[in-house]
Amino acid sequence: MITQTVPEPGQLAPDFKLKGPGGAFYTLSEHRGECPVVLVFFPLAFSAVCSHQLPELQKLIPAFEQAGAVVYGISVDSHHANTAFARSLGLTFVLLSDWRHAVSAAYGVFIPEAGYSGRATFVIGRDGKLLWREISDDMGNVEHIPSPERALAALAGA
Repeated sequence: MITQTVPEPGQLAPDFKLKGPGGAFYTLSEHRGECPVVLVFFPLAFSAVCSHQLPELQKLIPAFEQAGAVVYGISVDSHHANTAFARSLGLTFVLLSDWRHAVSAAYGVFIPEAGYSGRATFVIGRDGKLLWREISDDMGNVEHIPSPERALAALAGA
């Protein structure tokens, strides 16, 4: 049984070590004290809504970079599948593999009966504390994708 709790703003965000492109490992803690981090959880690579969500996020990557933030997409897919998905969509931000579901669970968005995460965005400050979060209540609906614009606004207010 996986225990899940959604972290609250002001709490230290759960750290992680996940595989990204080429099997390289990425951690949240490597950015602590350096820059804010935006985590975008998406259910499955190559699915219809995710194939809409991530290109919309990509359009705002220059604004996230201007705000000094690193953006990571996270799904339960393998790092190989995520690399192919990123390439197919022309994404410039890194997609990470939560193959064992531990990070999705740590952020309270893993859906055990489905085997993948919900759709959610978390903005983490330079100090490693959660600044803002948005979790979709209808992840199959394009209209309920967490807003990258609101994530940018949360960064600006930090």
